[in-house]
Amino acid sequence: MTTVTIDADIKAKWPQGQCSYSPGSPEELAIIGIDLLVKELGTEAARAFVSQVFEKYKDPETSKPV
Repeated sequence: MTTVTIDADIKAKWPQGQCSYSPGSPEELAIIGIDLLVKELGTEAARAFVSQVFEKYKDPETSKPV
């Protein structure tokens, strides 16, 4: 398994405020991205968006009907 490190400074701004992040791993970056999606789109729309991404990587073996 490959280890990925991230060196990024993210600054997010919206009318109600701003925040900054410095993720160091793909997991931290994903959490930040999902948090920002929820703030932008709302919970259900963000969930639908993330589900589309998971569909792209669906494992054919685990998606077979029983």
